[in-house]
Amino acid sequence: MPMPSTALELRKALNTFRKRLNASQLEEDSKLGRGPIGSAKDKIVSMQPPPGFGRAIWDELVDKGYLKNDGGGFFQLTGKQWQEPSA
Repeated sequence: MPMPSTALELRKALNTFRKRLNASQLEEDSKLGRGPIGSAKDKIVSMQPPPGFGRAIWDELVDKGYLKNDGGGFFQLTGKQWQEPSA
């Protein structure tokens, strides 16, 4: 069984996920050439996690309620705010 990730690793992974999701949304919002049918702002709600962190970290963030597994390797934020673990 893999060792649990440290709070710092989990926080870094969650912050990286949030930043990548925000960057993806900004990129989507800045696209030109939207016609009248596609003029509504599309909201990106899930994505594949950024590289640099193992699958175990994303699964642990799901177990702790910070992310939701949408299947197919996609995750979405749950809205739960980060809480430092009590020592």
